[in-house]
Amino acid sequence: MLYTRKGDSGTTKTFDSKPGERISKSSCRTESLGVLDELNSFLGLVKVKSTGVDWSVGGESLVETVFWVQNCLFIVQAEVAGSEKRIMVDKIEVMETWIDEIEKELPPIKTFFISGGTELAALLDISRTLVRKVERRIIKAQEEDSIVIGPETLAFLNRLSSLFYALARLSNHKSGIKEIPPSY
Repeated sequence: MLYTRKGDSGTTKTFDSKPGERISKSSCRTESLGVLDELNSFLGLVKVKSTGVDWSVGGESLVETVFWVQNCLFIVQAEVAGSEKRIMVDKIEVMETWIDEIEKELPPIKTFFISGGTELAALLDISRTLVRKVERRIIKAQEEDSIVIGPETLAFLNRLSSLFYALARLSNHKSGIKEIPPSY
């Protein structure tokens, strides 16, 4: 069933809710879950727009890479919702390997760059900013003691924004589009 009517009063429950316990849909925890859902949904668009990209990351197509990230985000979402599921360090290491591989192809960073270039680069850059939003919401919820998040999860999210930044740069690089620094 797609509806239960249980949330009609503006509350929801999580994995670790006690019987009869519900939390506000405006709580930091629920906001964290919402922005994770927003990010994962946006990555669905990125994945669709990645179809036909002829370069890969660590031997994986960009579609496969984005799909892997989406699956990892479900683990993060489960953790925020009170499940015992956790991001493990191996997932961070996978992303670090991918980022290191991408950086070998790109010129070194000497300045900030104006977003854009290819449509895919712009979408990947939006993904980066959505990850940063997720980080801020989760940290706020943790600071307010409504959730406990493992250090690996925070490291994963921090690395994920770096991965999307690297992928956005790579998309432009592979398309021969020069990065443009801001003119202050």
